[in-house]
Amino acid sequence: MSMSTRQYVLNATPQALPILTGPTPTFKLSTTPLPPISPTQALLKTLLVSNDPAQRIMLNGLPPDTPIPALVLAQVLESGSPEKLPTGSIVFVWSSWTEYAVREIESCRVVEPIEGLSLGHFLGALGTNGLTAYYGLVEIVKARREDTVVVSGAAGATGSMAVQIARGVLGCKRVIGIAGSDEKCRWVEKLGADVCVNYKKASFEEDLVRATDGLVDVFFDNVAGRILDLMLDRMKHHGRVALCGTITGYNDSDAVGVKNLHEIVTRGVSIHGFTMFDYMHKVREVIALLAQAWKEGKIVLDDSLETLVEAPFEDVPRVWMRLFEGGNTGKLVTKFV
Repeated sequence: MSMSTRQYVLNATPQALPILTGPTPTFKLSTTPLPPISPTQALLKTLLVSNDPAQRIMLNGLPPDTPIPALVLAQVLESGSPEKLPTGSIVFVWSSWTEYAVREIESCRVVEPIEGLSLGHFLGALGTNGLTAYYGLVEIVKARREDTVVVSGAAGATGSMAVQIARGVLGCKRVIGIAGSDEKCRWVEKLGADVCVNYKKASFEEDLVRATDGLVDVFFDNVAGRILDLMLDRMKHHGRVALCGTITGYNDSDAVGVKNLHEIVTRGVSIHGFTMFDYMHKVREVIALLAQAWKEGKIVLDDSLETLVEAPFEDVPRVWMRLFEGGNTGKLVTKFV
């Protein structure tokens, strides 16, 4: 049986914030035929789509008419090797903005649902965001119980997990969040931060200095730009920075860079950049560890950790754009209806 799928492809590389309408929109909806599956492949139906700021960076390197890459949860409709991947399985897979896809079975990781937890958490708190937060703190900066930790983007998918892991799993002495509204800050404090400061307030710099009195051992940074620059002045000697994201510059080529380079030298600060792809082979271990932490009451995994948006396939780009509007807390997930 021949099949085709609707998918979004790159129409024009954006120079700043992607454009959804007008003569040259960033994305284009197309229909393409699907190949028959081989014995090593499976036919998948996309159920949930992960919305990630890093997809914006990927757009810069895509040729025109390339499908927009995305992590998804999908259901196996047909398997070329049922003994390896049974039909009906729910899988976590690197795919694209597409309704259906043919993927190699080896690239599909079967998801075992956990009673009491939304499937969407396997794209966020128990997926790449939890993975990134955990290994960023444990491996990259080696956070310890005696450390004071600051997390930027603390109300986002990765930041909210970094706050919880620093407090609930690692037991760090003091955890400070940075977020973009008073409401978000109060939510971050409920997750375990001792205090969270609002970077959109006119008093932000003074608030940050007050919150980091005594200076900081570890900075888990999701945003870079001005906040990274300010934080370099708040680091202890030999402080450690996990540079996870640079979202302030994703849509702005003129975003503020690091001006305080002398602070890195004089304070002996180490800055280590990393991505989730460095630790994708550890996903199963992290799911087990964080699920156990949830069962023991050390971290929160509830509806507040994800913003689940039910939408028709046509609205995939519009939902993704909410990442840059600051409207979501936790993980932004698209569920097709």
